[in-house]
Amino acid sequence: MAVDAQALAELYSAPEILRVVNVWDAASARVISELPGSSAIATAGHGIAASFGYPDGEKIPLELMLSAIERIVGAAEHLPVTADLDGGYGNAGETVRRAIGVGVSGANIEDRMRPFEESVAIMRAAVEAGAQEEVSFVLNARTDALIADRKRPREEALAEAITRGRAYLDAGATCVFVPGVLTAEDTRTLVAGIGEQRISVIGLPGALTAAEYEALGVARISYGPMPQNVALTALKRLGESLHGDGVIPSETEQLNNF
Repeated sequence: MAVDAQALAELYSAPEILRVVNVWDAASARVISELPGSSAIATAGHGIAASFGYPDGEKIPLELMLSAIERIVGAAEHLPVTADLDGGYGNAGETVRRAIGVGVSGANIEDRMRPFEESVAIMRAAVEAGAQEEVSFVLNARTDALIADRKRPREEALAEAITRGRAYLDAGATCVFVPGVLTAEDTRTLVAGIGEQRISVIGLPGALTAAEYEALGVARISYGPMPQNVALTALKRLGESLHGDGVIPSETEQLNNF
């Protein structure tokens, strides 16, 4: 069963921003979970899919995704895990129920800008599945309003994100994830429209710092596929060095010990 779902919910409502470093396998989960600043673990759907050779967007079979998440939950040990469940794999309620079964305490589910009523129903089904499993399931409902059509006027996209975000909260979501590089002005607009401690953002190059988002009333910051990209960039640079006359750096830690 899910571990510390209520504790995860309390992290969202705390005045301090919830910082989650996205992981993609048991080794990365162990490394991040052992850091003193880690209070929860978030999986990266794109990262898990890539680690198995699949593109993003529910191309990886659900069984394989859940198996990877279960291993992450085991490696995270004492920390609650919130999972990226993409768009719900065609049945958000059943997918959440199965995710709870492998130990997940919360999840992201994307609206993918489906029709409004359909999107609300998907978020409601996810929350209701948690209630049926007697878990205070923490839904971080994602709206793609700002990234689905980048040519759309910003004001219209923000208004759409607010409308959808409010509806998802009414459906039982704990927080609303609005991906994209948000300026301070964008963030103020979203927080004013959806609520303090109700917005979740992503830390991308060009975004504000976690402390700046916290001061604006944001509940959570995550980093999506970027931690894996950073790790793979380091591996690439090491490979380039070792193909030359390099050696393994002396400061390298033994981190993958299970």
